Amino acid sequence: QVRAVESGGGLVHAGDSLRLSCVVSGGTFNTYSMAWFRGAPGTEREFLATISYSGRSIHYSNSNSVKGRFTISRDNAKNTVYLQIDNLKPEDTGVYYCAADAFGLVTGDSAQYDYWGQGTQVTVSS
Repeated sequence: QVRAVESGGGLVHAGDSLRLSCVVSGGTFNTYSMAWFRGAPGTEREFLATISYSGRSIHYSNSNSVKGRFTISRDNAKNTVYLQIDNLKPEDTGVYYCAADAFGLVTGDSAQYDYWGQGTQVTVSS
């Protein structure tokens, strides 16, 4: 059974940086494309970034609130995908989820992803 576990969230101040991590177990991580989304429980999740299984293809949301501040990366030796967030803003507050696509699709469509973590809460105070 594939399991994804996020960590690295917390309460931070505006302007701070965070690096979120997501460790995937029980599957073949190095064949999965991975992505990060954010949202509140019960709401539609907002696409942030995705990375191909090799790490060579990366795409970010076109949202102005994301561009230039978010960096996705992965370490296949550690079965881990990361999301670096710089210059945090109060509107970045939310639950951050990682997701895995077993077919290796690089997409911002949340419906395409097969496995999801439980999320890690990020709260940014002004």
